Amino acid sequence: MHSAEVLSSQSHYFLDLENKYGAHNYHPLPVVLKKGKGIYVWDVDDQKYMDFLSGYSAVNQGHCHPKIIDALVSQSSVLTLTSRAFHNNLLGEYEKYITNYFGYDKVLPMNTGVEGGETAIKLARRWGYTVKGIESNQAKIVFVDGNFWGRTMAAISSSTDSSSYKDFGPFMPGFEIIPYNDLSALEIALQDKNVAGFMFEPIQGEAGVVVPDEGYLTGVRNLCTKYNVLMIADEIQTGLARTGKMLACDHENVKPDILILGKALSGGTMPISAILANDEIMLTIKPGEHGSTYGGNPLACNVAIAALEVLKEENLCEQAEKMGQLFRDELAKLESPYISCIRGRGLLNAIVIKHEDADAAWKLCVELKNNGLLAKPTHGDKIRFAPPLIITESEIIHSIEIIKNSLNCLN
Repeated sequence: MHSAEVLSSQSHYFLDLENKYGAHNYHPLPVVLKKGKGIYVWDVDDQKYMDFLSGYSAVNQGHCHPKIIDALVSQSSVLTLTSRAFHNNLLGEYEKYITNYFGYDKVLPMNTGVEGGETAIKLARRWGYTVKGIESNQAKIVFVDGNFWGRTMAAISSSTDSSSYKDFGPFMPGFEIIPYNDLSALEIALQDKNVAGFMFEPIQGEAGVVVPDEGYLTGVRNLCTKYNVLMIADEIQTGLARTGKMLACDHENVKPDILILGKALSGGTMPISAILANDEIMLTIKPGEHGSTYGGNPLACNVAIAALEVLKEENLCEQAEKMGQLFRDELAKLESPYISCIRGRGLLNAIVIKHEDADAAWKLCVELKNNGLLAKPTHGDKIRFAPPLIITESEIIHSIEIIKNSLNCLN
């Protein structure tokens, strides 16, 4: 079966519904999923697939993990939402658990990943004014080329991808963009006394799993300390065991001033994000100055504790490190002329497709789907491979066979 696969009438029914009634702001692969378990998902025709996207790393623990689902179901029948107008009996327990887990004084709970980024920027600006002494409304946040943390107005104001920002201006002021993986450029930028924070991904996910040079994270930490600028690590996609360490920053044993988490914080069950920082930073925001109706809701608190427990109980850092190395090694053995580059860390990996057809990566992903593996291109010629961290050695070997066979569609 090749990429001109004919979809079933049932699949067409659901695709037509979305096309008619939904906004056209996504271009998904032509597959309609109805069930997930572990590393597998099934479509409406009961075809089974290996999920090599994992909800952009939201499903690190695997689809419908029993412990996480139990936390979700049991809490949902007791109390789901109080708003922050009142206290609840789970928020403090969760706050204690996650701050001890990552070694910070305080956590500010939010919902979506992009809200985490927005919160980190607000917090950095407030700290810049009240602690660093930046003149009112002059604070700057430095970002890097190729960053991606969402599509709110602030997020697209920091973007270098025209598909994110074109025809959506005017944009947020006070943002500066420098090259990624360039410590010299960072040092020049940080010499501006109005810079409050430097926000970056330790490994760039949406850009195609761009891994910086060894020593970059250490250099970032040292420069931020030297110039009294907050190091803000966007670990929404790279954190929570995905790269073989609990945080990607752990590969160089550096600690950001503000840590942003999301995605796998819920094991893929609901939107949960968190911003962690120490008191000097976090307590600059006072009551009424930031919040969210759903942030820190009891349901999210119970789910997040379970999701974090699973990461440690099942040794998913070690699993990601071991299986990721195996995956890259086996991929390299294919010696495909269509793969110009293999890169990644742990189970966050990508290949760059080399082909005269600009749509080759998309066609390969359709062929992978036809052969039982789901992945998605990013930025045209790159394909991410990021299965749930519970994947086994035999499943990795099977995935390589699927990739090997699917590459033939590019002949």
